[in-house]
Amino acid sequence: MTTLLRSGDSGYDQELAGFQTAVSRRPDVIMAATSAADVVEAVRYAAEHDLPIAVHSTGHGVGVPFEGGVLVTTHLMTGIRIDDGIARVDAGVRWGAVIEAAAEHGLAPLSGSFPGVGVVGYTLGGGFSLLGREYGLAADQVTAIEVVTADGELRRATPDTEQDLFWALRGGRDNFGIVTALEFRLVPVTRLYGGSLQFGTGSLATVLRAWRDWAAEMPRGMTSSLGMVPMPDLPMVPEPLRGQHVAQIRIAYLGDAAEGERLVAPLRAAAEPLGDTLAEIPFTESGKIANEPPFPHGYRADNVTVSELNDTMLDAILEHAGPGAPVPTVVLLDLLGGALSDQPEHPGVDWDREAAFTVRALSVVDDASPAEIKAAHGKLFDVLKPWSTGKLLTFVYGESDAAEEASKVYSAADLRRLAQVKAAVDPANRFRLTHNVKPARDAG
Repeated sequence: MTTLLRSGDSGYDQELAGFQTAVSRRPDVIMAATSAADVVEAVRYAAEHDLPIAVHSTGHGVGVPFEGGVLVTTHLMTGIRIDDGIARVDAGVRWGAVIEAAAEHGLAPLSGSFPGVGVVGYTLGGGFSLLGREYGLAADQVTAIEVVTADGELRRATPDTEQDLFWALRGGRDNFGIVTALEFRLVPVTRLYGGSLQFGTGSLATVLRAWRDWAAEMPRGMTSSLGMVPMPDLPMVPEPLRGQHVAQIRIAYLGDAAEGERLVAPLRAAAEPLGDTLAEIPFTESGKIANEPPFPHGYRADNVTVSELNDTMLDAILEHAGPGAPVPTVVLLDLLGGALSDQPEHPGVDWDREAAFTVRALSVVDDASPAEIKAAHGKLFDVLKPWSTGKLLTFVYGESDAAEEASKVYSAADLRRLAQVKAAVDPANRFRLTHNVKPARDAG
């Protein structure tokens, strides 16, 4: 039986809380699910009371504010089973638990930079992994999805059954129902050469160009990103980094350590590092590569995929998100290509697989107002627009109107198909408390 909470009830605020604290949500009812049967009950409750419905597990991907309706939380659904290289995980499982369980079998998942992120939301957004240039998107490894659709039915979507729903969920996210379990292939990885190099404020321009040039020569086994991070002048920050605007080059390489050392030598030579954590590590320690903050906070973020990173673009990044920018901004540049450019056997919703990099901008709302952040990010992305090839919904947090975002993220052809799938499984648009795909009016 689900736990049903209303505003003012003991436990309501705790159940509503998630990692993202800057997007306001106030549902009429929160239903804390412990099983697929609980999710079925919650969806049928919403239908009986003509209420919209949303879902969250960890709250990392919350991007749309709302009032009213039903919120289903799935963080209590934590079952994991691994059999013959396939992981089956319930809706509330985080990547850290899968990493540990898979390691016992000599395997690894296509997890991202932070082990505290929920598996389902990450994967339905595509899933850009630390191993992505070797193995592709996490969504491409999915073999089955169990989902409760708006009619209150539990369906199983695979490449052979419910094919349209299987396609739409992998990229269309929570527009089509509440996923209760995922099954996906694991990969034969137990260790990697990884960590980061950190450089100070005075080296930013040099390091940006050095990483851009270096990235063009890397093999598929090398996945890398560059974070440009304003570090506060506070005691909690290590002394060499305190008060610096740090360039953090993140490395995850699947070859041996000696070859990894050879490949990163040009980066070490580009400027004097303030920190160097590169070493051979077990995959169970992969969260240490980015070493991202584990505590909840409020943020706004947006992104673009780009065809290149030329000097004009790097100058714009330094101007609009560097040490002199009016709004403190974290910029992340992700190297794409490799297996991320390959067409899988059963692709999900399309994105520009020919893009060379993503450029992501994230700002903490305690440092500036949402309006100031939106304006600052807008100036950066306006300059990058001539080289932009699209954007990724998985890295959009509160930047724009939810009703407009789908048309900016999906191609016209994919949006038409998504709308048709939506009309088939959610004609009343009950799952609209998200970056919404509206049901096609002429479906059928």
